[in-house]
Amino acid sequence: MSRRGDVFTLRDELGHVLIKGLLEEVEAYLLAHTEQRRPGRRPGGRAAAPGEWAVMINDYLTSLTAAGQAPQTIELRRNQLRKMARDLRCAPYHVTAETLMQWFGDPRHKWSSEMRRSYGGAVSRFFGWAYKTKRLPDYLGDALPKVRQQRGVPRPAPDHAWLAALGAADARVRLMLRLAGEAGLRRAEVARVHSQDLVEGVGGAQLLVHGKGGKQRVVPLSDSLAAEVRRGAAGHTSWALATGWLFPDGFGGHLSPMWVGELVARALPEHWTMHTLRHRFASRAYRGSRNLRAVQVLLGHESIATTERYTAVNDDEVRAAAMAATLAD
Repeated sequence: MSRRGDVFTLRDELGHVLIKGLLEEVEAYLLAHTEQRRPGRRPGGRAAAPGEWAVMINDYLTSLTAAGQAPQTIELRRNQLRKMARDLRCAPYHVTAETLMQWFGDPRHKWSSEMRRSYGGAVSRFFGWAYKTKRLPDYLGDALPKVRQQRGVPRPAPDHAWLAALGAADARVRLMLRLAGEAGLRRAEVARVHSQDLVEGVGGAQLLVHGKGGKQRVVPLSDSLAAEVRRGAAGHTSWALATGWLFPDGFGGHLSPMWVGELVARALPEHWTMHTLRHRFASRAYRGSRNLRAVQVLLGHESIATTERYTAVNDDEVRAAAMAATLAD
């Protein structure tokens, strides 16, 4: 590995450049490409499903691909179904509603409520598909109970935390902070911003956001934020180009969502995370417009109930509402 200023270049044994970038980008590349092997696991991936399950799971994933599901979603379902298959320790046609319930209720699963809902939905849809396509004789799509969705409390990062991070961050992380706090982008959406995503709308600059599940939405940008995006990666990284990925990894792709989230979390004080900046955006957008439907569109939520969980009510407004019910002096 060689260094020139703040830029590091990592080469293979033949001298070919593997990655070129800042030190943290080289570290991220090395972490992603040097997996430690564990007994019973194949290099480069998680343990495969038992033989009786492999074909059925692959066929199901093919159906998800045909239906236009995003690659990230398909990979998540693959891992969830493989885990289920390994845990059950029986062939698919020996699974019953009782065995599924015992597996789902196993206290050794250290799942959060959201993780449990995700597993339950994945397994139920898989068995529903297997019955519908006549791969299994019994319908088990409703064998698992519906997991109650817990109503979360909005946790918008306060302005003082966001502003402190903006003041201390370098140009690249500062742009990440702005996209999260001013446009409400998730870490994966920030990672995938491309120079071609900035477009001019009737009212000004807009950003085409590549969201969860392959869905896209358009978010208006302020003139100053649009100007930073328009400069491209060259605006914050000396060796980068003005066109292409806004946050390149130096290897032809973009930074991983995990690394983007880590960089932003390091910049923020205390316990605030990149996702709390998205809550900040939602709360500010609602307070400024009083239009929950508009905020739903900006965040890319399917359900307006999800948007409600993102929007915090200002303390002054809560106090004013309470005072309205008090006896007059």
